[in-house]
Amino acid sequence: MADEVVLLDFWASVYGMRTRIALEEKKVKYDYREQDLLNKSALLLEMNPVHKKIPVLVHNGKPVCESLIQIEYIDETWPGENPLLPSDPYERAQAKFWADFIDKKMSVTAKRVWATKSEEQEASTELIEILKTLESELGEKHYFGGKTFGFVDIALIGFYSWFGVYEKYGNVSIESECSKLIAWAKRCLQRDSVTKTLPALEKLIALISERRKSLGLE
Repeated sequence: MADEVVLLDFWASVYGMRTRIALEEKKVKYDYREQDLLNKSALLLEMNPVHKKIPVLVHNGKPVCESLIQIEYIDETWPGENPLLPSDPYERAQAKFWADFIDKKMSVTAKRVWATKSEEQEASTELIEILKTLESELGEKHYFGGKTFGFVDIALIGFYSWFGVYEKYGNVSIESECSKLIAWAKRCLQRDSVTKTLPALEKLIALISERRKSLGLE
């Protein structure tokens, strides 16, 4: 029986982008179902009753929640070409450490850049420091895992599509501050999985403008 793979997601989610990229890297065919986050579907609530959040990967009727867990699940379920996690235990542990760092540091700080009225400058300064830490870890490597596009790259690259949003509302130039990280992002964009997935900046700015209006910030 053929695998039935469904992804409950929202187009602008950096977390959902991770799962979409991982599925594309493994050439897994799936049914994408866009979710209205203001009016959550019965399927989403059924598949993720604990957090009630996207993305949810549903494989043969069984839900897998949380994007980093989904990447690992995809890598193990569809082994073979384009391994996403290192086979070496230490390198694997390091990859998980940096992906966890991205999860704990990036989102909260990045959201403060566009979703607050008085914290955007402080948040943008913090964001640059986080990105510089990641840039230091990248060093002179082609990708975070060395020569191979993998787990940490997938964990971070979705945020690149939002860089223009952070620059617009945080009054900062990420490219001038973190040029090596921008070069890394451009290398990632040479992959079909990434170019297929990352949304256009104009679409994101339109979305955030509406969000800011609803928060009374515009």
